[in-house]
Amino acid sequence: MATRTFFIRIASYVLLVLVSAVSLLAYAKNKNNHKVCFNGYCFKVELAVTKSEREKGLMFRGYLAKDSGMLFIYKYKGIYPFWVKNTKIPLDMIWINRKKQIVFIKKNASPCSQDKCMLVYPDKPAKYVLEINSGSAGKIGLKLGEKLSFYNIP
Repeated sequence: MATRTFFIRIASYVLLVLVSAVSLLAYAKNKNNHKVCFNGYCFKVELAVTKSEREKGLMFRGYLAKDSGMLFIYKYKGIYPFWVKNTKIPLDMIWINRKKQIVFIKKNASPCSQDKCMLVYPDKPAKYVLEINSGSAGKIGLKLGEKLSFYNIP
C-alpha cells in the first residue's frame, strides 16, 4: 500500500511539473507577441509600462527592425511629451487615446545626443505612445483619427 501511495505522489508531482512547464512556455510565447496593427499591417512591439521602462524607451539602440516598435502605456490619459535623447534611430511617434485612435503624430523625430533635446508636446491627451522607424507612419497611411488594433496588450 505504501508503495502505491509513493508512486501516486511521484506521478502527481511529475504531472504538476509538466503542467507548470507547459504553462510557462505558453506565457513566454505570448509575452513577446504584442502587436499594434492598422489596415492589415502590424508592428511587433515591446511594451514600456513601468516608469523606468518608459524613461529608457529606445535609448542607445542602433537598430529597430522594420516591423517593430515600442508601445508606451500609461495608466491615465494625459499630455505626455517625448524626446529622442540618446536615441540613435530617427522615429515616428504616434500618440493614441484610450479608444485606440491616433490623436497626434510626430514624424521623423531626429536623434539627439546633446544635453538639451527638444521635447515634442502632443496637442491632445493620450494613453499610449507608439514609436516606430521614421517614415513608417507615412508608408502605411497613418493619419489623425485613424483607429489602431491592439493584440495581446493589456
